[in-house]
Amino acid sequence: MSEKRKTAELLMPAGNLRRLKTAICYGADAVYAGTPDLSLRTQSNFSLSDLKKGIEFAHERNKRVYLTLNLFAHNRDIAKLPAFVETLKELQPDGIIIADPGVFAFVRAEMPEIDLHISTQANVNSWLTVQFWENLGASLVVLAREVSFAELLEIRAKCPNIRLESFIHGSICMTYSGRCLLSNFMAERGANQGGCAHSCRWKYKMHVRLKNGKTLEINDENQEQFDFLLEEELRPGELMQIEEDQHGSYILNAKDLCLMPKLPDFLRNGVDSLKVEGRNKGPFYAATVARAYRAAIDDWYADPENWSPKHYLKELALVSHRGYTHGFHDGRLTNLSHDYDEAYSASRWQFSGFVREWDEDHMIFELKNYLRAGDVIEFLLPQSKKLENIRLRLHSFTDSVTRAVTEKVSAGQNKAILIPISAFDREDPGTLKQKLPPLTVARREAPHSRLTPHIKKRDLAFKVEQEELDDEEYKKRVSKIPETEKKTKKKKTKNASVCCGRGCNGCLRFWLDDEYASAREALKEKGLGGRLPSGWKADD
Repeated sequence: MSEKRKTAELLMPAGNLRRLKTAICYGADAVYAGTPDLSLRTQSNFSLSDLKKGIEFAHERNKRVYLTLNLFAHNRDIAKLPAFVETLKELQPDGIIIADPGVFAFVRAEMPEIDLHISTQANVNSWLTVQFWENLGASLVVLAREVSFAELLEIRAKCPNIRLESFIHGSICMTYSGRCLLSNFMAERGANQGGCAHSCRWKYKMHVRLKNGKTLEINDENQEQFDFLLEEELRPGELMQIEEDQHGSYILNAKDLCLMPKLPDFLRNGVDSLKVEGRNKGPFYAATVARAYRAAIDDWYADPENWSPKHYLKELALVSHRGYTHGFHDGRLTNLSHDYDEAYSASRWQFSGFVREWDEDHMIFELKNYLRAGDVIEFLLPQSKKLENIRLRLHSFTDSVTRAVTEKVSAGQNKAILIPISAFDREDPGTLKQKLPPLTVARREAPHSRLTPHIKKRDLAFKVEQEELDDEEYKKRVSKIPETEKKTKKKKTKNASVCCGRGCNGCLRFWLDDEYASAREALKEKGLGGRLPSGWKADD
């Protein structure tokens, strides 16, 4: 068994080679990945060649790669196991994640030297089951998401010699982790064979069947005429309302797990690996989440007494999510763990692109979203322990292939633009390439969304779970949020005629205009990428 590590490992998902590299560049200690065959990564874009390159990339940086073999095998799958094991011997990953006891025994016999991890799909909830797997030779057990923190402490106390892994961030299932039958029933895609269709996230419309056989659809025109109530047999008089709004009904939709506020619980009590879900998420997610948790973990070990989650939570709020919850950490789920109104992932920020490479004094920046003259993008510094960013206001765009110059540009077909190093007029050109190496991710503020009011409600609900708000204050604040926000006509930002006051590179007005003199002084104390207080005005 591998020697137990003194500090917790940050484990990130990797759906393809670029995401693997991005996660490692932004602070992951290890990544888990798989090929579509014989794992639950049916949407993985990894080829055998990519896996080789990914493992080499990780090992060169003293990082680890775990491969998944975590399906529940049918007879048709068994014949593939010998070839899979031969592939493992060639790739030399740092561990294999397995759920099926038969598959575990097979790989254990064929590769006794490799670390075997027990997948969350095995639904390990007790110290007795952990001991079972430990006795069979497992080196690490991934605890089920349904394990509360109190149960985790008891498992740790009774199983001190095996590594434990716990999910701390990402999607969770409204059913028992990975055991949902909805997908298999509705889409003939088995969750335990890696084909989950996420039926719990779908929009469901309500119908009423009348005694005469006719069906009445509940829609915008007639929904106000009805109330729909449930009464349980042994609870007469307790009427539970089933609600549907203009967006539909999402009675099965769980929010996303975020245990950043509870991170000290895991670090203080010897959890060996902290796992982030998101095998289908993109580089923006991988970069933002890995960087936030990397900084949070390192900062806690450096100064646990003065550690606070607020700084890191602000970063995690910038990636798309369905609202955050503590999940099963404190025991049973509450109504705050579900979102009955919307199933969409939403964020106020977007992935704008990434640094593909540097060509002498020009950055080749691959686009992932629409940009127009005057837009500001933020580059997330991979090596920054303070979550620092570099801002750049762009006034025109030069195509990396045709050299055509335009005032707006769209993503697609690996489209990239050239950004001269001179555009970063507030940075040291001698160190900029080191600060913004290839794979550096950039983001931009998203345009107005109809979900903005709902995002605010989600954020308030998470504050209740963190005990920053009580129920009464929560209801009071939610009642003041309008159903839709008024769209404000954006002023043109070409040539930076309107300044955000944040001191972006390429913003001559901020750095030269006298009305921003006080802002320039304020930013000196903020450091790289610092922000002025919200609502700041030029004459403040």
